[in-house]
Amino acid sequence: MNELAQKLNDDLIKLNSNVYHLLSNLGKKLYYPKGILSQSTEASKKATRFNATIGIATENNVPMHFEHIQDTLQGYSPEYVYPYAPPCGIFELRLEWKRKLLRDNPSLQDKNIGIPITTNALTHGLSLAADLFVDENDVIILPDKYWGNYQTIFQVRRGGHLKTFKLFDEFEKFNVRAFRECLMQQVDAGKAIVLLNFPNNPTGYTPDEDEAQGIISVILEAAEAGINIAVILDDAYFGLFYEGSVKESLFGRLAGLHPKILPIKVDGATKENYVWGLRVGFLTFAAESLELLEILEQKTKGLIRGTISSSSHLSQTIILQSLQSSQFEIEKRQKYEVLKHRAKKVKKIIRHEKYKEVWSFYPFNSGYFMCLKLLKVDAENLRLHLLDEYGLGTIAINSTDLRIAFSCVEEKDLEELFELIYRGNNDLLTEGV
Repeated sequence: MNELAQKLNDDLIKLNSNVYHLLSNLGKKLYYPKGILSQSTEASKKATRFNATIGIATENNVPMHFEHIQDTLQGYSPEYVYPYAPPCGIFELRLEWKRKLLRDNPSLQDKNIGIPITTNALTHGLSLAADLFVDENDVIILPDKYWGNYQTIFQVRRGGHLKTFKLFDEFEKFNVRAFRECLMQQVDAGKAIVLLNFPNNPTGYTPDEDEAQGIISVILEAAEAGINIAVILDDAYFGLFYEGSVKESLFGRLAGLHPKILPIKVDGATKENYVWGLRVGFLTFAAESLELLEILEQKTKGLIRGTISSSSHLSQTIILQSLQSSQFEIEKRQKYEVLKHRAKKVKKIIRHEKYKEVWSFYPFNSGYFMCLKLLKVDAENLRLHLLDEYGLGTIAINSTDLRIAFSCVEEKDLEELFELIYRGNNDLLTEGV
């Protein structure tokens, strides 16, 4: 093992051996090399005459570039567009996102969290967490309603085992009891990865205060029973809380809760700020000491350096300027209200008496989505029929569940949307499919 990795591991064991034992074999081997980038960073501070270190070209003391590209980027100076960004992201952007986290999550006040590490959006952030903490046959505990890409990230790539529990209990609340049963089965293994996604994709559900307290209590109980737990919080749709739910991430309540609990927040501007294609996300750790947070950052930085090297400089520049804009909070509130009104309209529509014969729906109070539970036809058959006969796209989650993204349908069109789904459902019943 590289001596730098060994030094990080030795320090980590001294600070918190529980976190060391959470690391995957790959995670234990990771370190940030003292190579070109570290030498270039040093040169950028001291090379006052010439800096001939990093592999970019310059011209007239600015990064070399094509004018026909720069002409489309008026308002952005070349030095904030063309050079490589640091592996962990533009430092000012990272600080700005941390300030945002503290504003949005009151329970984070006085908690010890790292400076968010910039990722190439959330999938990359989740993959980093998987590489750091998931070995073959490690158990990832998550609700049975989950984003399908988790299978590739945690199971196909890392060989982990997705172990699910029913998201909702008989009262249509978060199933705290089933979650506890699932997590406590890991006592003998001594390790678990918990993956929670609120607002949930595909259902659009976020727990209320009592449910949130139940989730935290279960995780604490499991830690006290001897399980080392990495809790990955996929907060992709953070902030889109419409009614009856907690209004902040569970990250703040888990931070500093127990030495055996490592909270990991994965979020980003992509969905929160409606800039999906810019691919800017963040990964944030919470731990009891700055030294431990620095070790985790060094390992993550080494992993980024060895995969994508760094995320887009231009995208980060755009997000940084957006976060610092006086219009940011105003426009964010405007978009929130649009989606909130769509969600309320959907709830009103789907409760129509005639629809009760053919579907029920899972609770939803947040996010981009809601999910119908079909009572009489197969979801995949209906999906294909709606696409072929009505030009209507939906997502079949399994044989009963049909996901509807009301986020991408205008409020005035929502009644027609569900009427077409109802009509397609009846077509299949008439045909006996």
